[in-house]
Amino acid sequence: MSDLKTKFEAAQADSKNLSERPDNSTLLKIYALYKQASVGDNAEKKPGFSDMVGRAKWEAWNNLKGTSGDDAMQQYIDLIESLS
Repeated sequence: MSDLKTKFEAAQADSKNLSERPDNSTLLKIYALYKQASVGDNAEKKPGFSDMVGRAKWEAWNNLKGTSGDDAMQQYIDLIESLS
């Protein structure tokens, strides 16, 4: 297992134990970076207008289209470290 993957998994665990809950825009960034790192580009159908949370999550992830998995992992790690 690569060093980056190990750090990514450690950051995932750390994200569950943050001292305070991040604001919504930061939570969306955490979600989007996680999805981009673990799944890749967003290929899911865009949620309808009535699903505002799902739509915000979809858009945050979709904005990272083209970002490599390794880059997304590193950004996720850096973001979680900055919040810890």
